[in-house]
Amino acid sequence: MKSLAKLKKIKGDASFREFYRNRKNKSIIVVSKKEKLKNLLIYDAINKILIKNKILAPNLLSENYIYNYIEINDFGDQTLFQILKNKKNNKYVIFKKIIKILNKIQLIKDKKVKNFKNKFYKVKEYNNKILFDETKLFCDWYAPKKLSKSKSIQFKKKFRLEIKKLLSKLKYNNVTFVHRDFHVSNLMYYNKKIAVIDSQDALIGNRAYDLASLIDDVRLKTSNELKDKVFKFYIKTNKKIDLKKFKKDFEILSVLRNLKIIGIFMRLAARDKKKKYLKLIPYAWEMINHRFKEQSEFNNLMLLLKNNFPKLIR
Repeated sequence: MKSLAKLKKIKGDASFREFYRNRKNKSIIVVSKKEKLKNLLIYDAINKILIKNKILAPNLLSENYIYNYIEINDFGDQTLFQILKNKKNNKYVIFKKIIKILNKIQLIKDKKVKNFKNKFYKVKEYNNKILFDETKLFCDWYAPKKLSKSKSIQFKKKFRLEIKKLLSKLKYNNVTFVHRDFHVSNLMYYNKKIAVIDSQDALIGNRAYDLASLIDDVRLKTSNELKDKVFKFYIKTNKKIDLKKFKKDFEILSVLRNLKIIGIFMRLAARDKKKKYLKLIPYAWEMINHRFKEQSEFNNLMLLLKNNFPKLIR
């Protein structure tokens, strides 16, 4: 690993990974000492599933698991986030192309794959317990920073109850391949094609989740009109969907995801000293407010948040 000093370190993400560009090999070295099972072994296993299903994803070039790294394809520096930030580009046309990739991902039937240790990895279910634990990050990390200790304890009890109620209202079964962090910063534009990265958290879950993650993406501000257009295009390309059921699931999962994100961003700032994500929290609140308007199922949660965070819930 001495050779890492000669390689160019490139911008990382919110995970425990580090990335280095090897220009000679046209490759990326992914280094992960913490959570290396997920960040190296599972990441490659999920990429194998995507590649098998004709989705452009990083291919494993070499691995040295003992020394905490793998070497994968380099898809360059251009993310779809950068392309969409350019005002000259037609956002809707680009989102239509992304939906086509999402549709391909959602057709994946493979749940089992051999990893580079020659052992089978089975993609787990994205069950309600995982969804609940993720959403709980809001009351574990964000609420204690904003409320007094006694208020925070009271809030936690009520919040957990409301989240469990919302989860019980989900209609779609956990049968769809879910990337779980499907947004434009995890999509690369490479050789005029879209490549999917950062897929190590993939699970088998609700088909509305990745769409909510894409449309209500905290990193990219889009108009409500564009959000609706992209949603309608997805429905148009998936004719068998029960619109009423799906829309409800989409809105519930969007709210839960953005509550989770607020919790994660607060944790990144407090625990990992990564404070740059804090500036994204106001837009997460904005999207929660937007989805709250859509259905009466949210009334209790909305009141609870309004009583505790009055300046943020409208």
